[in-house]
Amino acid sequence: MRNVLIAGLLCLAAAGAGAQDLGKKTFEQCVACHSLQAGENGVGPTLHGLLGSTAGTVEGFRFSGPMKRSGIVWDEKNLTEFLRNPQAVVPNTRMPFSGITDEAALKALVGYLATATK
Repeated sequence: MRNVLIAGLLCLAAAGAGAQDLGKKTFEQCVACHSLQAGENGVGPTLHGLLGSTAGTVEGFRFSGPMKRSGIVWDEKNLTEFLRNPQAVVPNTRMPFSGITDEAALKALVGYLATATK
């Protein structure tokens, strides 16, 4: 019985590590524009401190009017919807990204960002 429990825990840990790896790999398509470092804006705003923040409010970044007016407070649900289809969530945003259609990659990315942006 103990061996079954240990094997189950190892499988859960491996699945979590796999999701984290997929999230980090999926984030590679974001790094051309976004940083995880505080105060490091590029073509896109830094994602540091993302969850819990209000869209369009990163210091030193020039956001589109629609993004500033969106009133979105970033949580995992809002972030998932936005990354699935940015233009549907914030029409006329300047973010030139069509979205993530692979649900596993999307879920892994949001999980990765939940920890990596703290």
